[in-house]
Amino acid sequence: MNPTLTLTYFLVGALLTNVLLKLWLNARQVRHVARHRAEVPAAFAAHITLADHQKAADYTLAKAQVSQLDTLVGAAVLIAWTLLGGLSVLNNVILEFMAPGLWQQVTLVLSFALVGGLIDLPLSLYQTFVLEQKFGFNKMTWKLWLSDAAKGLVLGLVLGVPLIALVLWLMQAGGAYWWFWTWCTLVFWQLFLMAIAPNVIMPLFNKFTPLEDEVLKERVNALMQRAGFTAKGFFVMDGSKRSAHSNAFFTGFGASKRVVFFDTLLKQLTPLEMEAVLAHELGHFKHRHILKMMATSFVTSLLGLALLGFVSQQIWFYTGLGVTPSLNSGNEAQALLLFMLVVPVFTFLLAPISSWRSRVQEYEADAYAVSQTPVSELSSALLKLYQDNAATLTPDPWYVKFYYSHPPASLRLARMRHAQA
Repeated sequence: MNPTLTLTYFLVGALLTNVLLKLWLNARQVRHVARHRAEVPAAFAAHITLADHQKAADYTLAKAQVSQLDTLVGAAVLIAWTLLGGLSVLNNVILEFMAPGLWQQVTLVLSFALVGGLIDLPLSLYQTFVLEQKFGFNKMTWKLWLSDAAKGLVLGLVLGVPLIALVLWLMQAGGAYWWFWTWCTLVFWQLFLMAIAPNVIMPLFNKFTPLEDEVLKERVNALMQRAGFTAKGFFVMDGSKRSAHSNAFFTGFGASKRVVFFDTLLKQLTPLEMEAVLAHELGHFKHRHILKMMATSFVTSLLGLALLGFVSQQIWFYTGLGVTPSLNSGNEAQALLLFMLVVPVFTFLLAPISSWRSRVQEYEADAYAVSQTPVSELSSALLKLYQDNAATLTPDPWYVKFYYSHPPASLRLARMRHAQA
């Protein structure tokens, strides 16, 4: 069969499978959560009120509606960019104003990102100012949203344009193994961003103040010494100015590592519960989960770039995806964008593997936490977080397999008690 038509049919079939599977999973989640909305699961009846349980169910159902719309819009946009010729149209429009060359291709990538951002904007605004607002989570003002957008745009241009230009130049001038040199560049760039993020990037958007709670600081220091973990400091982030959701995390790389607590988390949990949550995060450190995830990411990106190195030299790759490759100018930008568009369609069926691996790591981190702190403290902390974040206690099992990076509350608490025993 003609390789162009083969790729076209393959894309259409994969996209149809992708969309139908997502809609099916979404429908299962809606039915399962709605079916259990009227009653708090027996294991949680002593800790979660019916009102909170129903709020979590309603929040989950509202997000499912948005997810369904996002799936359909995403599929339509993908077809528009590829088989309907949108990417070729955008490229030709830019060529009317710019001569072929590196900067024309950089402009194509930036224009693609701009158009994509504008397409995603209405749904993003709805999620923030309607859905999150309705359930009491949004603390973002329009002034802050505009400020974040402006800072993000400037930061994206300052950091992104040189990287895009370098990648496209390597694709042109790097020879047969350009993909390997590009991979080396991206690995270095990722490590560089991890190193500068705590002191350069994150303070542009949030205020970080040293942790002042001496009791909590003393407990945290003792825990970290037992774990053999060192950090540059303990900080509180003003996450409440954007959202009522809460979290705690490590950021940075090497000597720049920081422990960061959302201010909302400090209001929700006791010092003992905070210690248990931090012990969970340290469990990821002890099991080298971050390093394993980075290694997996690096290997995956290397394989992806090697595949791109092959398909970018094939005429059928362009024509099968609705693009006529140029004979008078480079096609590197179009190859890169096409690859980024279609790869998620073909890899979605691998999502359960990634989600399963993440859930296993969460179990391991929980097991470490209950070896360092009382299981009752981590259990009560998790219940408060599930409650305050309106996380449903009754997700659909198949939906969990595909999407959940963290185990459902019932399984997680049962596993913790087993690990302690």
